Amino acid sequence: MKYLHTVLFRMCGIIVRKDFTGDMDRFLIAGLGNPGIRYRKTRHNMGFMALDYVSEKFSIKVKKLKCRALTGEANIDGVKIILAKPQTYMNASGESIRDLLKFYNMTTDNLIIIYDDMDIPLGKVRIRKKGGSGTHNGMKSVLYHLETEDFVRLRIGISTNDNEDTIRYVLSRFTKDQRKAAFLGIENAALASIEIVKNGIDAAMNKYNK
Repeated sequence: MKYLHTVLFRMCGIIVRKDFTGDMDRFLIAGLGNPGIRYRKTRHNMGFMALDYVSEKFSIKVKKLKCRALTGEANIDGVKIILAKPQTYMNASGESIRDLLKFYNMTTDNLIIIYDDMDIPLGKVRIRKKGGSGTHNGMKSVLYHLETEDFVRLRIGISTNDNEDTIRYVLSRFTKDQRKAAFLGIENAALASIEIVKNGIDAAMNKYNK
């Protein structure tokens, strides 16, 4: 049976008619970053850039504002994916992601979050099934509002600069010499997220955790 029951409720400022299916063939892929021209293509916006790669590759328009996030939906090989770029600014990312999961009646079993990580070499990708937030304020917000560490995360390395203030560093752009490695990380993270959707996290980890 496809439709179990239907209810009307208010979520994200919208009256929603929701058909609850219990369908597991869908994923929410959220990229973390800061909105606005000022932060475009900065190190801290690697999550946004990975989402942009997916949206361009699969012709998904990520323009609809929902639950304080720009969203877009598509079906890939019979699996529904929702792309989301929270517009709450990085340190409040968890508020938007929490509301999106409620809006779509999804659990963290179907959540993938992509974000930057200073503890990983530039351009390298690391996939984990669960874990803490480290020093990443966006992930601290996500863990706080979801009240669990049990969700897939894709981290893109941005390396670190011990001679520069951390905030200034993550909000700066890549140098010309760093752009190729940074783009490779963005590309691999984007493709890894789709690999998870299609073939599962173990397949993605074997392919991209190098």
